[in-house]
Amino acid sequence: MNTQQTAFPKLYIGIDIHKRSWKVHCATDLFAGKSFSMSPDPKQLHIYVSKHFKEYEVTVAYEAGCCGYHAHRCFESYGWRSLVVNPADIHRKGKEKHTKTDKIDAQLIARELKDNRLQSIIVPDRKREELRSLFRRRNDLVKDFRRVKSYIKMQLLHFGIREPEEFDNDHWSHKYRNWLDDIMFEYPTAKATLESRMRFFRFVDQELRDVSTQLRRYCKVNYKKDYLLLRSMNRRYRGLWHIM
Repeated sequence: MNTQQTAFPKLYIGIDIHKRSWKVHCATDLFAGKSFSMSPDPKQLHIYVSKHFKEYEVTVAYEAGCCGYHAHRCFESYGWRSLVVNPADIHRKGKEKHTKTDKIDAQLIARELKDNRLQSIIVPDRKREELRSLFRRRNDLVKDFRRVKSYIKMQLLHFGIREPEEFDNDHWSHKYRNWLDDIMFEYPTAKATLESRMRFFRFVDQELRDVSTQLRRYCKVNYKKDYLLLRSMNRRYRGLWHIM
């Protein structure tokens, strides 16, 4: 009589991912397993699992963070079930809330996987992920733009320089920028400070314009329907704002 294996043993891998090393905890459906450190390379983990857990169904999880989704995509290419989880969703008991190490984090992830208490966040495809990077770059530039404008205003206030009433608003016209360029101080050091800030302001201003143009152009071509819908909504809200 021939017998066939209808159920495979299960392996649960929790990983605490960092740039220079990973702390890994492997647990099976029968045993608690062990923890170890390894280089941050998905291929090395695949070699380890293939050697020690050849016939196992593998489920692996790690916390979402700065390391992105490269490891997740590698794990899925190996035929594993992979989860990228929100750190806040990992349940901690008692002292675990106050004791945090890489080893403990890996063990907790493996335990929560084994108990089927984890859900993955939505992992974007590469196209959307790289588009998101351009959105984030624009957000960074917006923050830098506001910050350098604030520094320039603070310098004027610090030295008691009053702006003409026509420039006392949030819009920095070319006329206002030229007025800033012409400001004179008693000593050249303060003038050098303002000139440096104005150079940085113009650099960020141009970068923000360029990135915004690239973003609009890309979305108009690749997400035309969403782009036109959002633009029409924006115009509608502007019209309502003027009416109010």
